[in-house]
Amino acid sequence: MEGKNELTLEGTVLTAPEWSHDHRDTRFYRFMLEVPRLSGDSDLLPVLLPEYQLEHVSQGQELRLRGQLRSFNNRTGIGNRLVLTVYPLEFCPPVGENCNHILLRGSICKPPVFRRTPLGRSICDMMLAVPRRYGRADYLPAIAWGQLALAAAQLQVGDSLLIDGRVQSRVYHKTTDAGVEERVAYEVSVMHFPEEDAC
Repeated sequence: MEGKNELTLEGTVLTAPEWSHDHRDTRFYRFMLEVPRLSGDSDLLPVLLPEYQLEHVSQGQELRLRGQLRSFNNRTGIGNRLVLTVYPLEFCPPVGENCNHILLRGSICKPPVFRRTPLGRSICDMMLAVPRRYGRADYLPAIAWGQLALAAAQLQVGDSLLIDGRVQSRVYHKTTDAGVEERVAYEVSVMHFPEEDAC
């Protein structure tokens, strides 16, 4: 199965890029991109870019990028075990419209978890393995609501799935030995499941 991982974002550079790590003689930098929602809230999304792309980014500027949502394992033992980040492949002139759109094709790699909110709304959590080059894959959490959640709950591990959605940030509280910590989770909010031949 050929994977698909296409992300377009437009928002404001909230923080100045800071050094993150070195990999294969390349320095990587991280910054936060604020992407407004229609509701008036915003998603704060981490962006990781190599040093040669720094010329495209400055704090406070409006930015539009095309790229991918990627994952890697956090082996420090601190914070989330699965770390998600936006990886830009190209920068485009901003068009003045908020944009947060992702298209993913992958396979279900964990049994979907279906539940209902206290108000009775259906919700389903999924984990999608999206193939990348060189035999690697990104493991991306996705969440579906309502009728989409009912459909997602029927999926089996190994099923291929195409998702059209948006990337969202969500604050939650986790109880640890040190007390209650505030953490941020990133996930794909599913807008619909397109037909495979529609893309």
